Amino acid sequence: MFMNFRRIHKRQCVHLLITAMVLCVLTVCWEELDLHVVSHMRSYSYRYLINRYDFLNIISSSGSVVSRSVTYPCLINHPSKCRAENGKDWDDVLLLLFVKSSPENFKRRQAIRETWGNESFVWSELGVSVRLLFVMGVYSGVAQRFRLQQALQQEDKTYEDLIQQDFINTFHNLTTKLIMQFHWSYMYCSQARFLMTADDDIFVHMPNLVRYLQHLLVSQPGTKNLWVGHVHKGAPPVRWKGSKYFVPYDLYPWPSYPDYTAGAGYVVSGNVAAKIYHATLVLNSSLYIDDVFMGMCAKVMGVFPMQHVYFSGEGKAPYHPCIYDHMITSHGHSTDVRSLWRAAIDFPASNSSRGFLGNLYCTAIRVMLLCRPYYQNTYSCTAAFT
Repeated sequence: MFMNFRRIHKRQCVHLLITAMVLCVLTVCWEELDLHVVSHMRSYSYRYLINRYDFLNIISSSGSVVSRSVTYPCLINHPSKCRAENGKDWDDVLLLLFVKSSPENFKRRQAIRETWGNESFVWSELGVSVRLLFVMGVYSGVAQRFRLQQALQQEDKTYEDLIQQDFINTFHNLTTKLIMQFHWSYMYCSQARFLMTADDDIFVHMPNLVRYLQHLLVSQPGTKNLWVGHVHKGAPPVRWKGSKYFVPYDLYPWPSYPDYTAGAGYVVSGNVAAKIYHATLVLNSSLYIDDVFMGMCAKVMGVFPMQHVYFSGEGKAPYHPCIYDHMITSHGHSTDVRSLWRAAIDFPASNSSRGFLGNLYCTAIRVMLLCRPYYQNTYSCTAAFT
């Protein structure tokens, strides 16, 4: 009996020790576990089982919570950007392209002007009219603000493609920047067939994008209600205070965001741009994550995002000619835009000349590059078979 008691006692001690260790690990890792597992389970349950976002209608209709978007004074503006050369008639603009930039990012803007954002190249080589505008606030640092503002004035005098309002250019003002874009387009370029918003570290394969938009206009004349990009469904708010995407419960108490596209780059049709403009007039704009706010506006207006496998999320597309055939956007290009542009235009998006073996080779390459076991958040594995 004495030996049995000792054995039981030792087993209990081992169990208690293991339990204590597990609890310690959970205590230390709970915030990360909640961030990556629990919050996603709650969010997906809300999105796919309940799928009700009636609170958005409450937010947009309740006078007690509506915060109309603040209008900031324009420091730099080009209201005639979308007019024809005579300055009187409106030009037939296929794509109005907004690039979100920061005052100090001159090199990024210059790289875009010389590559995929080059209006003259698009007109001469692709035969369509694209208007490029860089959107920004004022530099956050007080000491250097005056010097940078003078540099911006000189830059705009040269290129005439900046629009700037008098708000601080910070992450928490991204929603302000989004509202600025849709208000500008509604006031000065409402005739544009499509509108695109993109970051200044993104690469856009403009020939592929133009072909895609032209195909839409042919297959769906007067294309309406288009919102296309890299879609996030059932994404939960980040509750970890150490993240720049942290959103407190008092700002957004629900477990799931409406569906939205990654803010790195997406395209909407002209009528959707108008709908988003009207939504910003009545929807609470205090949520500073711009792509989520875009999802809220779209949900209120009955617009739903469409997934395109070659619009990237936060990831960078692999470098390979077989990828250039189809890519639309790739994120995370702050220094290599020119080399990527040269490679893209050297490999035109036409696989008809490759033949069966060439196409089979490219499919195999895309499978190896895109169908990897770990999460990349660039193009999905299904893109390999497109």
